[in-house]
Amino acid sequence: MTATLEPTAGTDAPTETFDSLNPATGDVVGTHPIASKADVDAAVARARDTADWWGNLSFDERAEYLLTWRSVLTRRIAQLAELSHRETGKPHGDAQLEIVLAIDHIAWAAKHAKKVLGPHKVKSGLLMANQAATVEYRSLGVVGVIGPWNYPVFTPMGSIAYALAAGNTVVFKPSEYTPGVGQWLADSLTEVVHGRAVLQVVTGLGETGNALCTSGVDKLAFTGSGRTGKKVMAACAENLTPVIIEAGGKDSLIVDEDANLTKAAEAALWGGMSNAGQTCIGTERVYVHERVFDSFMTEILSQAKGLRAGADSGAKIGPITMPSQIDVIRTHIDDAIDKGAHVALGGKDAVGDRFVQPTILTHVPEDSVGMTEETFGPTLAINPVASMDEAVELTNATSYGLAGAVFSKKRGMEIAKRIRSGMTSVNSVIAFAGVPTLPFGGVGESGFGRIHGPDGLKEFTYAKAITRQKYRPPMLLTSFARDPKTDARVASLITLLHGGKKTIK
Repeated sequence: MTATLEPTAGTDAPTETFDSLNPATGDVVGTHPIASKADVDAAVARARDTADWWGNLSFDERAEYLLTWRSVLTRRIAQLAELSHRETGKPHGDAQLEIVLAIDHIAWAAKHAKKVLGPHKVKSGLLMANQAATVEYRSLGVVGVIGPWNYPVFTPMGSIAYALAAGNTVVFKPSEYTPGVGQWLADSLTEVVHGRAVLQVVTGLGETGNALCTSGVDKLAFTGSGRTGKKVMAACAENLTPVIIEAGGKDSLIVDEDANLTKAAEAALWGGMSNAGQTCIGTERVYVHERVFDSFMTEILSQAKGLRAGADSGAKIGPITMPSQIDVIRTHIDDAIDKGAHVALGGKDAVGDRFVQPTILTHVPEDSVGMTEETFGPTLAINPVASMDEAVELTNATSYGLAGAVFSKKRGMEIAKRIRSGMTSVNSVIAFAGVPTLPFGGVGESGFGRIHGPDGLKEFTYAKAITRQKYRPPMLLTSFARDPKTDARVASLITLLHGGKKTIK
């Protein structure tokens, strides 16, 4: 990626720019400015001014704008999918799928923000029975979002849509690999809100992202690698800016002996190979009960026939979007094979200059980097296990904890609950991402905080608690006029309430 200097319209001062490239061909898709710290600060200032208007709208008024935006995206879905296809290289159908999911999330956030965040009564308890207690969730102000390149619509929208529905304005820094998609999204909403700075985009490289972290936004949501996530946290710490971190994963798919092997193989293949394996919640490891391992391998290799990466219409797998990832994928494949893994499909020759052909390895040593570090390519490591206990133990033997899947007719839920991850699908793969009511996020080195669902709405707010005295309390506790007689009554009451042993039913 090469930065250049271009004259700024109406001035003699040059503006540094960069190109977004089609990863399948290397062709230039678009040229975008590199926003300086001053540019970012100015965008945040505009967002803060607009937040006075946006945040003071009613939930219903904001919902009307957001649902109109949803309709605009729906009508222009082919246009956005084409741009995403050119900037990421993913097939049009895959680009459309993530837009469809994003549209559904916008609609859910818009329609449910009032119910989740609006004022509601809570019980005051016997000690404070004279108080009426309410809680509501108020917008923070300005939210910064740093998005990824692998799902440039769906993933950042999990923060953008929910932050907007909660009453915040947003400044969005898209990945330098997909700036056009980010700008398209902002422009489409700007149309709907009649030019107001509700959602702005600042394009650029790492320094632009750093500037957003230190700009004084009220919260920042980041999606990307754990290594970059740590830098984001350090930069945000300067202003005590709270963060949501959605980092990588090393997710597994577990196949029990009673599983539907056809469906399990189909899910593993899709989970590992779709979007060229560039999916944080995708499948990278597969643990199959040894009693059905051979049958599972026969099934998945049969389904993988004809599956290939390429730029033509017949290819179902696109290029590797970020060029530097090619070497990571190559290293993981080579290391596994050198340590004794068996090649079932693809292998060392599968890694090209722009594309990686589907690769399936079996009996992969658990200490190989392909089993311990995120590969982010169209590869699967499939190992037999003697029991589901072993499968769960190996699944959890990672510093990551993002997602996963389990295929079992009888024990699916039981196994899923034992997996240390933020999300798990039973007898499907990645299904949780399409359910707007479910929180999305991980544990450990996969990050913290949640987007989507009620949890996602609340992430972009602060809780406001209010008590209102309904009548004079029989015992005034918050006064220097409280006497020993009152203290004795309080002690008797608390003993009556909590001193006895209660059986939980």
